[in-house]
Amino acid sequence: MSNLINQVENLVVAKFGGTSVADFEAMSRCADIVLANPNTRVVVVSASSGVTNLLVELTQANVNDERRLALLKDIAKVQYAIADSLDRPQEVTAQIDQVLSQMAVLSESLLLNRSKAIMDELLSTGEQCSSILFSAVIAQKDQPSQAFDVRQVLRTDSHFGKAEPQIEQIATLAKAKLLPLLSDNIIVTQGFIGADEQGKTTTLGRGGSDYSAALLAEALNAHAVEIWTDVAGIYTTDPRLAPNARPIAEISFNEAAEMATFGAKVLHPATILPAVRQRIQVFVGSSKAPEQGGTWIRHQIEDAPVYRAVALRRDQTLLNLHSLQMLHAQGFLAETFATLARHKISVDLITTSEVNVSLTLDKTGSDSSGQGLLSESLLQELSQHCRVRVEDKLALVAIIGNQIASTAGICSRVFQVLEPHNVRMICQGASPHNLCVLVSESEAADVVNALHQNLFE
Repeated sequence: MSNLINQVENLVVAKFGGTSVADFEAMSRCADIVLANPNTRVVVVSASSGVTNLLVELTQANVNDERRLALLKDIAKVQYAIADSLDRPQEVTAQIDQVLSQMAVLSESLLLNRSKAIMDELLSTGEQCSSILFSAVIAQKDQPSQAFDVRQVLRTDSHFGKAEPQIEQIATLAKAKLLPLLSDNIIVTQGFIGADEQGKTTTLGRGGSDYSAALLAEALNAHAVEIWTDVAGIYTTDPRLAPNARPIAEISFNEAAEMATFGAKVLHPATILPAVRQRIQVFVGSSKAPEQGGTWIRHQIEDAPVYRAVALRRDQTLLNLHSLQMLHAQGFLAETFATLARHKISVDLITTSEVNVSLTLDKTGSDSSGQGLLSESLLQELSQHCRVRVEDKLALVAIIGNQIASTAGICSRVFQVLEPHNVRMICQGASPHNLCVLVSESEAADVVNALHQNLFE
């Protein structure tokens, strides 16, 4: 028991994304990363690269039977290619057969019943296959390993498609069902999925595997979470937009949360929340080149510069509300936000004047267009007490750093860069860690590159 307690004190939860488990060679590299650290006892995996996209297409209403069978064949090809590379493929293939059979049944069920619960069940099968295969790859390297169904511990509500984790229940179940297994095995489990009180499969939303890893780390009081992806850490901005972007060795929780929220693709925005609650340090590195190091996200850091990074989030919607009722009146904002809440719309940024309110809405990860996000019923409800105007094809550029709101000269330096561009909104002051501007989607890349040159180069 003392050995188990010691392991828990230093426990590392490692998460590998889709490209990291794309094929047998990739899984083998990741298994070596796991085995290099004896404290890594829990591994969370995504579906193999491309599989989730195929599964998402399977859930679409316009998929005919011929296309459905072709998609199932493509998914099976990815999984069997990995299984065939193992020393004892028959044992693993039998397990994969079972999941793929379930996948076929669920996809056929969707032709008659387009239930979100069935969709979540179908989408979960990619991670189920990955966990079986990755566990077998580790076992092939002479390390005891066990594939574990995360739905036994990751309890959520029944909001299929974007379920909310039940934190206290997850902690209780993880300590009862998962913790006792760690002394004898490396546990390989699924990201992105959970189960509600009735045992029905739920999903946490696209990109939720990072969140799953952090939730399990929180529940098990882990020492660290490692997010292994295809880039060597977090950069000052997207290197595709600014060629001189450079990796960041260490950032704070607050900075990382801002970067994730405002578009940094390395982390899922919710990932940082469980880590913040328990002050669990997070590492982000490349599974293709672990020797290059990566970025550590910690509660306390040695260096906290004014400018840390520039983040970009595309596909934004601006909602403009105009009403003379706002003039020296009370309750307009309360009524507006209550309406948005009823329609489950989350507001990011807000600016106000005497008779106008402008709100940004994030569409990232949504299948909806801007008008789909803002349903006709919502627009009609808002129109009852104000004039509504919707703008899309916008992008949010965020300057991330420290003490931005109380550092003189920042705005003048930023405005100098923005002079050639039309800025639709500016938000600064609510947080000491960001200054945000909303610009046209077509100008976003130029704005990011110019800001990075001015602030970092």
